[in-house]
Amino acid sequence: VQLQASGGGLGQPGGSLTLSCAASGHNFDYFGMAWFRQVPGKERLFVAGIDWSARIPSYVDSVKGRLTISRDKANNTLHLQMNSLKPEDTAVYYCAASTYGSGNVRRMNGYEYWGQGTQVTVSS
Repeated sequence: VQLQASGGGLGQPGGSLTLSCAASGHNFDYFGMAWFRQVPGKERLFVAGIDWSARIPSYVDSVKGRLTISRDKANNTLHLQMNSLKPEDTAVYYCAASTYGSGNVRRMNGYEYWGQGTQVTVSS
């Protein structure tokens, strides 16, 4: 079972980045999926999630209107479109999958599978 995150890098304030997470080795059709982020010395925090049907997203307030989560069930891929980047978006981003299909579980221990993380740095 593997979640492989990609797409991180350096973005400018006000710019855009797209993260992707490819899932393999398991049927995630009924899993909720999410993105978390973590900065050094701080806990890993929920950013956005999406339910098993790919129809119901959930976001923390600080990213609403700027980040968009989506999933392509046919290709077992999760995405995070990041627009209007801010320096405070700088973090390592992790994708995760949960047997709770709502995609709105905001605690780390609600997720059984994790990707390896991809660094996003927002700086001019």
